[in-house]
Amino acid sequence: MADITTIQGLGTPATLTTQTGAAGAGQAADGSSFKDMLMKSLGEVNSLQQDADQQLQDFSTGKTHNVGEVISASQKASMAFSMLVQIRNKLQDAYDEVKNLKV
Repeated sequence: MADITTIQGLGTPATLTTQTGAAGAGQAADGSSFKDMLMKSLGEVNSLQQDADQQLQDFSTGKTHNVGEVISASQKASMAFSMLVQIRNKLQDAYDEVKNLKV
């Protein structure tokens, strides 16, 4: 069975397909782990934040006059960060649930 997660607004869709073969669970079809996928997503969110900051700085210093691009970059970074916070919240909920299991 395969789990597919698509992150929209972060460039190319990030796809995580879990294998149950010799590689074991937690490995994506391309051989990367969940940690690698998560770190890549963190890097993409950071890149979007830096791009939005740079565009805002360029707009405020007069290097660009396209307010639409500045707003678009800011909204994209905001949405990506909000999604990242929701992923963190879900991971924390899952950890708390596993921690409270009685063995």
